Amino acid sequence: MRRPIKKRPVVSPDVKHGSVEVERLINYVMLRGQKETARNIVYGAFAEIENSKDGGDPLEVFMTALRNAGPHMEVRSRRVGGANYQVPREVRPERRLALALRWIIAAARSQKATPMHKALAQELMLAAKEEGAAVKKKEDTHKMAEANRAFAHFAW
Repeated sequence: MRRPIKKRPVVSPDVKHGSVEVERLINYVMLRGQKETARNIVYGAFAEIENSKDGGDPLEVFMTALRNAGPHMEVRSRRVGGANYQVPREVRPERRLALALRWIIAAARSQKATPMHKALAQELMLAAKEEGAAVKKKEDTHKMAEANRAFAHFAW
């Protein structure tokens, strides 16, 4: 029997841009409940994008980065007759957004010796141009799903 659908809390839009996705980004950046620090990082990154020569509208760059970094296919482990198979599955839109945010933030955090707002701005601009670590992770996920397409008939 399938587990019941989880009731997720509704995220209210952020104050500055009125976007739910920006508020989710703030929540993902936040560590140890320091939301104001996370807001400063995200809004600082948006200011960096706005002030850069190849930037533009930071909200547009952010939404493009999310579209480019979110995977459409992924592999899930499935046990059939004593063997584990990596079965390719389509990714739901909520999970696609969550993975894109997670990968962008992880890529920004991996840039040591760079202030977080600058690293986040750089990663968002790279993802908007279909470059960077988050987009590479998406491509690797797609390659893995493509390589295991033979096991698609095990999908449940």
